[in-house]
Amino acid sequence: MSKAILIPIKEPARVKTRLSGLLTLAERQQLVWAMFTDVCHAVANMTKADAVFIVTSFAKAIDYAHILGFEVLTESEQQSESASVDWASQQLRERGFDAVMRLPADVPLVQAEDIDSLLDVDLPTPAALLVPSLEGTGTNAIIRTPADLFPSHFGPGSLSLHKEEAQQVGAECFIVTNERIALDIDEPPDITIFLQYRQNTATFRLLEEMQIATRLNDFLQAVRP
Repeated sequence: MSKAILIPIKEPARVKTRLSGLLTLAERQQLVWAMFTDVCHAVANMTKADAVFIVTSFAKAIDYAHILGFEVLTESEQQSESASVDWASQQLRERGFDAVMRLPADVPLVQAEDIDSLLDVDLPTPAALLVPSLEGTGTNAIIRTPADLFPSHFGPGSLSLHKEEAQQVGAECFIVTNERIALDIDEPPDITIFLQYRQNTATFRLLEEMQIATRLNDFLQAVRP
């Protein structure tokens, strides 16, 4: 079975708005880039995929992907992450890939062994493997075989929506938990959890440079009822 990894990354003009009370736009853009490089580092060291693709229209990410030897699916416009992933997944199926793993660009704790362990699962066809988000309702990583098995619904409640989609097309659905992939950074409490790992990543170093622990404490006290 031919397998690919797909990483979507947005244009940086308006990112991580739920962190806007804590970080400026420029700081949020720095954070997004640090997380993306951490994810790319993990992907570059995995062994179980045949190819890695970035789907984006972000020029800096395109250049970085080329440096790493990743392939790029360049979008003419970005509508939503779900639309980006679905378009790219269709492209990859047409190129002959049997299974595609969508890995988000904002899971900075992910390690190569996490990716390999998921790709090593022997999936039947058709099937989907879902890795839930930390609170258990979102979908952080997803593997589909075939690649365009059903539409994506990333966002609130996506786990149940993806399970329903799998059921509708008669595909087996596997739920696999992974605490590092589960932690995406979208809101201030996510940063609190992330800092507890003290993992030597570009994201951790950036947040330390920002003195985020002190700022986060002040922010949470200010918003506490």
